[in-house]
Amino acid sequence: MQRVDYFALTTEQLRVRHRWLTVRIVGETIALFVALAFAANVVGARWGESFAWNLAYLVILFAQGLTLQRIYIVAHEAAHKKIAPNNLRVNDWIGQFVLLPMLVPLQVYRAIHVFHHGFNRRDVHTSALDVFVSPWRTTRFVRAVCYALWFAGVFLGGFFLHSLVSIVIFLFLPTRTAQKISPAFKHWSPRDRAIAWAQFLAGAALYGAIYFAFGFDVLRFTLIYPLLMFAWIWSLLVYIFHYHTTLGEKTRYNVRAIKRHWFFSWLMLNFNEHAMHHMYPHIPWYELPERKQELPDVYAEKNKTETSVWRAILNQLRGPLVVYAKDADPLPWLFIHWED
Repeated sequence: MQRVDYFALTTEQLRVRHRWLTVRIVGETIALFVALAFAANVVGARWGESFAWNLAYLVILFAQGLTLQRIYIVAHEAAHKKIAPNNLRVNDWIGQFVLLPMLVPLQVYRAIHVFHHGFNRRDVHTSALDVFVSPWRTTRFVRAVCYALWFAGVFLGGFFLHSLVSIVIFLFLPTRTAQKISPAFKHWSPRDRAIAWAQFLAGAALYGAIYFAFGFDVLRFTLIYPLLMFAWIWSLLVYIFHYHTTLGEKTRYNVRAIKRHWFFSWLMLNFNEHAMHHMYPHIPWYELPERKQELPDVYAEKNKTETSVWRAILNQLRGPLVVYAKDADPLPWLFIHWED
């Protein structure tokens, strides 16, 4: 891969380059979403006519789920204020626009994601999805419950669906109560809540507009079924970069990368370079491979770069770590958030 000499570029050249790459990636993603929605409506209308039509629709549906995963990564750049770093308003408008099909408020996404970066796997209690801290002794029954929750969360789309429910709950709960569920909302203000409500209602308005303008069939093939597919895909992928990695105070190193694959790197905007992203979260997606650095040796030994996405997904079959803590609060078990 050809590296860019950033020291040879002027500030204006860097801005132009960033603007062009951002416009290209956002436009490309939206165009792909629209094209697949059109194809899904055409092919989905013939569902049940033959095995070939059914198979064609399922392939398109899977592609729609992957495209929503791509949209999630675009929004991730906006959550880090990297889409339009010199204009936060434009940055947030773009980020929220692409999140509308997911009904996710960017304001909530940013609050939880920033917390994730600051406290990622600090200890067994904090921002570690694969660690279940049980207030009950780890009997076979308790372990079985933890494993069932983990497998449902990862392999049955539970992480996304429960996250969506949690977001709705955070819109209604008083801030003090929300903070007990997630410290990510420690500085959650009435203004944040108002913005989040507006963003959520904008997503709901999109669903309503498509329904009233085109009917339920178009709505389900354009948004509802793809969202369910995305729920499954996102849940499979959300923790592969942190599963069974180190725990400790140097949170920026409790992460692993995944070996580059051209399709995955394109789809996920170089998200496979996740170790680099956690070490330097201000670096935009296109610079991650160009400026790649390795984890410190003591972390690299434990958090080895995974050979492929499929291997990283299947590794999660090993299940969670179950830890007993006498004074543990059972309430957080009920909530799973946008951790990654």
